[in-house]
Amino acid sequence: MMMRRLGAVVLAGGFSMLLCASAYAASSSTALPPPDPTAKNLTPYMIQLRAFDACLITQSRLLNTTREAVHTPCSCYAKGTVNAMSKDEIQAFRDTGYFNDTAREKGLRFIDQCKLKRPI
Repeated sequence: MMMRRLGAVVLAGGFSMLLCASAYAASSSTALPPPDPTAKNLTPYMIQLRAFDACLITQSRLLNTTREAVHTPCSCYAKGTVNAMSKDEIQAFRDTGYFNDTAREKGLRFIDQCKLKRPI
């Protein structure tokens, strides 16, 4: 009986912390995620691998198919996008961990060109 009460208290505390964090995130003035410190030293090839992995996950969900089915189009997207990025866009990715506005436009162009579904 004591363990049930303790579990309920811990669970309630976890929910309240989650709600506070959600409220804080919702009240934030910026819609951008926090910078990703692991992106600092990525090479263009490593950025391409990240884009490829994210594409596999996102497109397989959007298209309700397997990751294997979107392997070739996601490879097209990742290679094309990263190869089209300027040095400034690569550095912006290293600073934040995500594509800036101009790189995102290039990415959307390659999503269309590689016959994938736009996530936005």
